[in-house]
Amino acid sequence: MEEIGHWINGKRVAGTSGRFGEVFNPATGEQIAKVALATPAELDAAIADAAKAQLEWQKVNPQRRARVMMKFGQLIERDMDKLAEALSKEHGKTIPDAKGDVQRGLEVIEVCMGAPAMLKGEYTGDAGPGIDLYSMRQPLGVVAGITPFNFPAMIPLWKMGPALSAGNAMILKPSERVPTTAIMLAELAQEAGLPDGVLQVVNGDKEAVDTILDHETIQGVGFVGSTPIAQYIYGRAATNGKRAQCFGGAKNHMIIMPDADMDKAADALIGAGYGAAGERCMAISVAVPVGDGTADALVERLVPKIEKLKVGPYTGGDDVDYGPVITKQAQERIKSLINSGVDQGANLVVDGRDFSLQGYEDGFFVGPSLFDNVTPDMDIYKEEIFGPVLSMVRTKSYDEALDLVIDSPYGNGTAIYTADGDVARDFAANVNVGMVGINFPIPVPLSYYTFGGWKKSAFGDLNQYGPDAFRFYTKTKTVTARWFSGIKDEGAALNFKALD
Repeated sequence: MEEIGHWINGKRVAGTSGRFGEVFNPATGEQIAKVALATPAELDAAIADAAKAQLEWQKVNPQRRARVMMKFGQLIERDMDKLAEALSKEHGKTIPDAKGDVQRGLEVIEVCMGAPAMLKGEYTGDAGPGIDLYSMRQPLGVVAGITPFNFPAMIPLWKMGPALSAGNAMILKPSERVPTTAIMLAELAQEAGLPDGVLQVVNGDKEAVDTILDHETIQGVGFVGSTPIAQYIYGRAATNGKRAQCFGGAKNHMIIMPDADMDKAADALIGAGYGAAGERCMAISVAVPVGDGTADALVERLVPKIEKLKVGPYTGGDDVDYGPVITKQAQERIKSLINSGVDQGANLVVDGRDFSLQGYEDGFFVGPSLFDNVTPDMDIYKEEIFGPVLSMVRTKSYDEALDLVIDSPYGNGTAIYTADGDVARDFAANVNVGMVGINFPIPVPLSYYTFGGWKKSAFGDLNQYGPDAFRFYTKTKTVTARWFSGIKDEGAALNFKALD
């Protein structure tokens, strides 16, 4: 069986802990590899080497670092098929979805090619008599990225691109469920010209995470995962004096107004609710039709579309709509939540619990499910299911629907489908959610904007990628310089006075 280690100082190395995590092919349920789980001593050594490498990397001018990002992006494009194949085998998502995963990460790398513009400081000449005032952005030093299973390429690239192009070294700890893609990306970064040690990929579990959070050399931590873990990492990192941006769970709503194009709204819910088996933090898991007529029209359109969805392995061809969920435990949890919805009185219109695929009976598949008449007190409404389950909550008015979104403890993404511009503008202005779609179901901003939620979906002041990422991965130094040529000597000044 394949044994996956770490990427340290520009090469693959075996783990020394003797502890391993299991890596599965979710479509077959078969264990295909074991991944080494690092000890604190292994992490200490990797961090120490990264700190040495960073001292030289930060001296490389921003333009040359941007050239490494340019070459890195070209190599990712070259190896797109290889990356997608490896990603799909460990995660289970379809090849087209895996390529989308890589592509959305690549787009952040493309923005990082413009890092010199992002890293410029400010300058004011003659701020006072012979005084110049200027600021500069400098790297934090060694930073860490702790990334989830559901986007094995995209989120590591969101972390490493801005961090590295800003002159930092990074310790990347990917999910131990999907370790291969991160190491493949590290190999491509080295081929692009990234010096050894600047990017270290260390596989591990909670022991590795806690070592990162407590290590005095690590200056910043970026995390994506569940809300309880995001809050834990944010709190522990902050206690230890580190910068942290931690993104958690979601319960994303889509409001459907009576004047919406029902066919387009239904298509949007199919893609946003069931794509990637619902394992997206930006998935739409709650449909909120306004009025019973709207709800009935939506159900009428959704049911035949759901029943036509093809669930299968990533090797099943381009007509497979989505694959298995990540683990047996995830499969069982999703089915348990569907059971709770039935027990608590929701109407299970389409039942995916008994889905089975011939030849893949041991795979972690869950068929698509649709609930109607869900209420906010039910578990299927309150919990992030992270599976192919769409819940419909009927409301009587736009205001009631808006309040439902506002009252949710999560604030990652939301959407509205309507033909009324006034309603759309009101929704965008008043909803307390970080990313908003208008007639657009999964409003993930393009890479030159920034990604981030509100409320319990995010902890920290700065978002991922875009300008915020460069602010997060750098610290500002402001210099006040005075040159005495031609300036009358006024002697010592004991009072605090303005520059002028």
